[in-house]
Order: sequence, then structure tokens, then C-alpha cells
Amino acid sequence: MVLNRRTKFEQRFEQFIGNLLRVGVILASVLVLTGGILYLIRHGTEVPNYQFFRGEPAEFRTPAGVKTSILSGRNRGIIQLGLLLLIATPVMRVVFSLLAFVRLKDYTYVIVTLIVLAGLIYSLIGKYS
Repeated sequence: MVLNRRTKFEQRFEQFIGNLLRVGVILASVLVLTGGILYLIRHGTEVPNYQFFRGEPAEFRTPAGVKTSILSGRNRGIIQLGLLLLIATPVMRVVFSLLAFVRLKDYTYVIVTLIVLAGLIYSLIGKYS
């Protein structure tokens, strides 16, 4: 017979993490969809030129640039914000997991989670440092 040894804190934390992931993905999807629809309304009839590859404009490569783009009324900024939120959602899950493991004094998982968090942070900003 297996006993349920999870504490109330662990049960609430698991519920919180599930809600965080669910809300983050849904909100990111709504932002990307809304931005995409608005973009297509404005630019849907334009003929694309596939002869040359154009990378992402520099203004969309930083969170500050995305904010500026949204405030200036550009629809691509809304899409980029949704993508940033989609990336930030699992990162926030790792951060909250780290805080929970510290509270539970489970130092093995604290170390493992710190390693995972360091890898995530390095992969996101390592190119710019």
C-alpha cells in the first residue's frame, strides 16, 4: 500500500505550477493569434519577396524593443510579446520550483534546479554577454 506523503504545501505548489503553465501558454497563444490576425488584416494582401532572406529586425531582438514596438502600434510587437511570454513560462516554472525546494530544504533538488536555471539563463542571454 502506497501512502500519499505529500504535504499541503506540495499539493498547493503542484496546483500552482499547473495553473502557471496553463495560463502562460494560453495567454501567449492568445497574444500570438491576436497579433497574427491584426498583422494579416494590415499586410495580408502584400506579395512576399522570397528572393532575399531578411532576418528579424533589431527592434524585436530585445524585450525593450518589443515594448517600444507595441507602444508604437506595430502588430508584430504583439506577436513577439506572445513568443517572449511562451519562452518565459517554463523559465518561471523553474524559478518557482527553486523557491519551493529551498522552502522544503531539499538541497539536492536546489542544486539540480540551479544548474537547470543557469543553463536556461545562459542559453537566453549568453550570446549577448
